[in-house]
Amino acid sequence: MTEGKLVEIRAPVGRRRFVTAATAGAALAGLGPLRPVRAATKPIKIGFVSPQTDPLAAFGEADAFTLQRMKQMLADGVTTKAGKRPVEIILKDSQSSPNRAAEVASGLIQADNVDLMLVSSTPETTNPVSDQCEVNEVPCISTMAPWQPWFFTRGGKPDTGFKYTWHYFWGLEDVIAVYTGMWGQLATNKVVGGLFPNDGDGNAWGDPKLGFPPVLDKLGYKLVDPGRYQNLTDNFSAQIGRFKEAGAEIITGVVIPPDFTTFWTQARQQGFRPKVASIGKAILFPVAVEALGDTANNLSSEVWWSPRHPFKSSLTGESAGALAQAYTATTRKQWTQCIGFAHSLIEVAVDVLKRVKDVEDHAGVSAAIGATSLDTVVGKVAWGGGPVKNVAKTPLVGGQWRRGGAFKYDLAITFNGTAPFIPVDGPMQPIT
Repeated sequence: MTEGKLVEIRAPVGRRRFVTAATAGAALAGLGPLRPVRAATKPIKIGFVSPQTDPLAAFGEADAFTLQRMKQMLADGVTTKAGKRPVEIILKDSQSSPNRAAEVASGLIQADNVDLMLVSSTPETTNPVSDQCEVNEVPCISTMAPWQPWFFTRGGKPDTGFKYTWHYFWGLEDVIAVYTGMWGQLATNKVVGGLFPNDGDGNAWGDPKLGFPPVLDKLGYKLVDPGRYQNLTDNFSAQIGRFKEAGAEIITGVVIPPDFTTFWTQARQQGFRPKVASIGKAILFPVAVEALGDTANNLSSEVWWSPRHPFKSSLTGESAGALAQAYTATTRKQWTQCIGFAHSLIEVAVDVLKRVKDVEDHAGVSAAIGATSLDTVVGKVAWGGGPVKNVAKTPLVGGQWRRGGAFKYDLAITFNGTAPFIPVDGPMQPIT
């Protein structure tokens, strides 16, 4: 790497990742050349880890767009309490693998000597990166994973928490409230089929004490849980059989995109057609929904961010709607929920850097993260108010994918009982 470049996006290009990396590179090239920072000052190095390829790649779809814009915005550096410093942001691909995420995080820490780590997108990425940062005493900010699997799976204790790793997003209590709020708008028999894989999210969502089971039972729902399955399963006949036998009219779970495509296709082939399907992960993004063809109409999911969220960026002043429009204008793609959170990671990072005197003082940087109270494009990010140390929460609502508009499907917000300040587009509709 040549010192003095503001942002260098580093993602090693292997054979199986060539197409994705080349596409991202073309998008970056279209936005113009890198502007050098004319300063002899040592740059602040920020690591950024997310899944750019393989099953979770949709979570990282907005990263190239976000980092290119930040590169332009931060071309003159960041003004810290010790003066102006140039910045490098080094992007690494987790390849949707926890082992790879840990490996690239270690490289960023040991070889690149990053001053701050940013990481996003499911516990399979956030947890191993956060663990590497905690053990190596490198401050880390993570998002796009429910807080319980990020905190408790890593051995977090509510009274002590962690020293260097910080997280902001919503929790299982929020997604359960959103899903049941959507289901309550429709007439069903309250029998729910659960699809919970054997991974960080699946084990948390299906946990008999902290997950869906106790809350659904309290609300009068009957959960049919066939047990954990392995990701990239090619046959869901056993699960479908259990759901049909129990008469399940609602399906829920936290499923990677290729697995839900397999399940949904086989369910229809086997005559299983529930009234409601509220699925985390798999149908959050337009690219995954469009892969389902005409069968995606009225599928529902949680909504963490949309163009209708009433927030604006602390860096650009853009509203959520303006940011979504900029993404579509630049990429010619439909807006996706990860745009807001990828952008907000840089917002929080810049805010922290502005408040520290010595970037190399990792304990001081971590303390500055914990003192954050910032209005961002995804809402206020402020640690200190719980639910546990090191966790800040952002709002969550629910929505359904519906045909029509400029793209094949649009995500209509159908429940806002958990965040009334976010407007709804209409009530829930059954799958037909």
